[in-house]
Amino acid sequence: MYKHFSKEIRIELAVLLRTKHSPKECAKELGFDKSAVTREIRKNIDSNNIYRGASAHKKYLERRKSAKRKSRKIENNPDLCRYIKKKLKSKNSPEQIVGRGILLKGDQSVSKETIYRWIFESEPQLKKHLRRIGKKGRYRRKKGTIAREKTREESKIRRIDTRPKVVEERKRIGDWEGDTIIGKDRTKRLLTNVDRLSGYGMIDKLDLVRGGILQDKLTKRFKKVPKTKKHTYTYDNGTEIGKEDSDLEKNIEMKIYRANPYHSWERGSNENFNGLVREFFPRGTDFANISDRDVKRAEHNLNHRPRKRLGYLTPYEVYVLGMTTGAPQARM
Repeated sequence: MYKHFSKEIRIELAVLLRTKHSPKECAKELGFDKSAVTREIRKNIDSNNIYRGASAHKKYLERRKSAKRKSRKIENNPDLCRYIKKKLKSKNSPEQIVGRGILLKGDQSVSKETIYRWIFESEPQLKKHLRRIGKKGRYRRKKGTIAREKTREESKIRRIDTRPKVVEERKRIGDWEGDTIIGKDRTKRLLTNVDRLSGYGMIDKLDLVRGGILQDKLTKRFKKVPKTKKHTYTYDNGTEIGKEDSDLEKNIEMKIYRANPYHSWERGSNENFNGLVREFFPRGTDFANISDRDVKRAEHNLNHRPRKRLGYLTPYEVYVLGMTTGAPQARM
């Protein structure tokens, strides 16, 4: 298999040469032919006849850049350069310029990608003549079919069925599920989070539903939660918290898992908690007319309400006091 000189190998070669190794010995040590090593030394040696790894690599990169510049079709063809500039200023797209050239001359001297690259790398002042250059000033590239796009997006999501088994067993505090409850005005919601083992819940009022606002609210809430009580966070498939989970994972210090689309029952703990919250705020409630105090009152009531599945302990006693089946236990 072909092997080339990287920056690390060049630095290693320089060290061997400084320790009086011959080119033949260097070649054996680095796994190259002797001729490759002598050619590398000859090409990249300093003016004072000393081979230095970093400067040798720099010389190599400069030669590559220079060679690449010589092979560029537009820069080295003044007539073609003037023609493309003229057509761009007439609002012809690079694709139209190439297509017209093929129609008239029967050959394709450059591609539309070559023209785009030339504009963005060498003639940025011509960008203003492009009809569509995208939000970040780059031309749009086709990204494949809709199915391929969906597959790409899906690969970024950690699905609920990949959660550790301990989450399903409800054997520890710190596996959370979250969702939003919609009011009469869909832009105003309640953000709910519940611990799967204890049923301890947190409710926050959202006057506006947007990824950044919701993420800030989650970050502030979970900053107050001890690390020992933060393991996983499962949300539905909605986009309220954004499509990218990586930043939020860092902020709340938990791995995020998403339920499958239209599978709300997969987050049974949160669905049950939301049902209890609805006792205080029935469907059709206008959340603009409730206060943060109303929300905290509901949260306090639910966290101090005995639960049959907890042996009639309250979520507060299990989550905060570390009690189990009526007996005090060390805090978790």
